[in-house]
Amino acid sequence: MLRSAAHIRHTVLAAAAALLLSGCTAVGPGAPGTPGTPGTPGVPSGRAAQDALLKGAEHRLVVDCLNDQGLSLASRPRAPDQDRTLRAALFGAGPRELSVTLATGATVTAHHDGCLATARHRLYGDQRRWFRAQVIVGNLRAEAQARVRADPAHRAALDRWTRCVTPPDRPRPDRPDPAVATRCGRESGLDEIRARLEAAELVTVRALRRDELTAYRQLRDRALRRAVELPAPTHPWKGPTLS
Repeated sequence: MLRSAAHIRHTVLAAAAALLLSGCTAVGPGAPGTPGTPGTPGVPSGRAAQDALLKGAEHRLVVDCLNDQGLSLASRPRAPDQDRTLRAALFGAGPRELSVTLATGATVTAHHDGCLATARHRLYGDQRRWFRAQVIVGNLRAEAQARVRADPAHRAALDRWTRCVTPPDRPRPDRPDPAVATRCGRESGLDEIRARLEAAELVTVRALRRDELTAYRQLRDRALRRAVELPAPTHPWKGPTLS
């Protein structure tokens, strides 16, 4: 069955909202575990349960913020101008005020306004500090891997691997045969060197980012306490929609 343009726009918007809301507390590989806030009733001890608590609290705050503006994430098709209104209310509008440039060279940006930003400010207390800490901590492994790639021992092993997977008198294939790539990874020493260097570099980057790790733990603990102390929703899952 063919779908209308309005329905497609709504589906894209809903998917984007769900992605941001579900990923608000996610941290990439290499990030530290968070034991939680001991002695605070209602704060779970497991990482997955903590993530679920924070995700649910953030979603509640976003829904309340939108409802206060007469808006809703209800699943109904919208006109283009109404979609834009909801996007601006949810994600913010204009230039992105928050920006962090990582050691890898990548830059991550976000809006300081909008209901998503408001929810995070209420939970974490200092949205700018949380944004910086979360982005850096979430990219510790990427930073470690960049340092591994710059290491002379890794570069030499990668050269050996490249020669190994390249057939005689032919250019190196874009996608070497998996069995050949595996054998060459072992014979060149690339696999062993990469694993050893990455473990060492993770230790190094965690030391280099000690301040951000501390801020991340402090702000996350604050958010967990705030999440269990939130009052009952004033108008959960209700309110006018953009229709």
